[in-house]
Amino acid sequence: MDFDLSAEQVMYQRTVRDFCAAEIKPYAAQIDASGELPWVAIRKMPNLGLTGLQVEEAYGGAGLDTVSAAIALEELGWACGSTALSIAAHNGLSCGPISRWGTAAQKEHYLPKLTSGEHLGALALTEPNAGSDLAGGVQTMAVREGDEWVINGTKAWITNPKFAPVVIVLVRTDREAGTRGFSMLLVEPGRHGFTIHPPEKKMGLNASPTQMLTFDRVRVPAEAVLGEVGRGFQQTMQTLDSGRITIGAICLGLARAAHEEALQYAGQRRAFGKAIHEHQAIQWMIADAALEIEAARLLVYRAAWLKDQGRDFALAAAMAKLKASEVCEKVCWNAVQIHGSYGYSREFPVERIYRDQRLMTIGEGTSEIQRLVIARKVIGG
Repeated sequence: MDFDLSAEQVMYQRTVRDFCAAEIKPYAAQIDASGELPWVAIRKMPNLGLTGLQVEEAYGGAGLDTVSAAIALEELGWACGSTALSIAAHNGLSCGPISRWGTAAQKEHYLPKLTSGEHLGALALTEPNAGSDLAGGVQTMAVREGDEWVINGTKAWITNPKFAPVVIVLVRTDREAGTRGFSMLLVEPGRHGFTIHPPEKKMGLNASPTQMLTFDRVRVPAEAVLGEVGRGFQQTMQTLDSGRITIGAICLGLARAAHEEALQYAGQRRAFGKAIHEHQAIQWMIADAALEIEAARLLVYRAAWLKDQGRDFALAAAMAKLKASEVCEKVCWNAVQIHGSYGYSREFPVERIYRDQRLMTIGEGTSEIQRLVIARKVIGG
C-alpha cells in the first residue's frame, strides 16, 4: 500500500493552499459578517480548476481525480467554511450530475458557464417535509404536457440557487412507481412561476446562501430531463455518495484550522506560571485532535481512492463522512475550550469555525443516516 500523494497531487495541494492562504482565509471573518461570498477570489478559481474540479477540460474544468478534488476541498475548508461549502456543492451537486448524466447538448450549454467563475450551480433535493426521507417525502411534482414538463412544489435548504444559471431539481414524475417515479429536471432561474426566496438566517456558514424555492406551474422543455426519466432517485443516491467524500474533506479542513488556532493559543496563553500547552489536560486535547484528524483523513482519502479505482465506495464514503464530521465537531469544541472565554468571542476564529462545522453532521445525510447506511451494508454482508 502506498499512502503517499503523487508528486502532482502534492504540487496541487501546495498551490491551492497558497491561494487559500492569500485570497480567502484572511477575509473569512469578513465573509461571515457580510454574508457575501468572496467573488474576487472565486473569479480566480478557474485558474486552479476549483470551479470544475472533475469536469472535463473541454468544458473548462480540471478533470481531476477524486483524491485531488478532496485535497482541494480540505484546503478550502481550512480557509473558510462558507466558501468551501458553496464550492463543494457547486462541484459535487451541480457540475457532477451534469457531467455524469447530461447529454452532449446539456454539457455544452451549462458546463462552460458553471466552470467560468461567474456562477455557482445548485441541486434542489430537500423539501420542508423531505430531508432524510426523500423517497417518501418529496412532493414536488412534474407532469408531462405535450413537449413540456409542468412543475409544482417547494424545495427548502438549497445551497447556491441565487448564483445558479441552472438548478437541478428532483421531482416526482410518477406517483405510483415508487423509487422509479423520480426524475431530475434542469430548471433555469427566470422561468415564470419559479421563485428563489431570500437566504435563510443561519447559525453559521453565513456567506453560503441557503434558500427556499417554489414552483408554481413552472414549464420546462421535455429535453430538460437530466439522465433518464424515472432514474432520478438512483441518480440522487449516487450523487450523495460522492458528496459525502466532499463533506468529509471540508470537515478535515475545518478541524485542521481549529486545531492550528488552538495550538497557537495554547503556546501563548499562560496559566499557573507556564504556557497552557504544558498542562496535561491541554496536551491530551491536542493529542486527541491530531490523532482523530489523521484517522479521519485516512478514511476520506481511502473513499476517494476507491471511487477513482471504479470500486464500490458507498460504505467507505458513509464511514468517512460520519467519522470526519464527528471528529470535526469534537476538535472544534475542544479548540473553543482551550481558548476559554476567548473561544466564545468573535475576535477569535474558533468561534466562527465552531458555528460553521455544526452543519456537517446534518448535511449530505445526518450522522444517524450514515449509521443506518453503514449498518445495512455490514449486516447485508
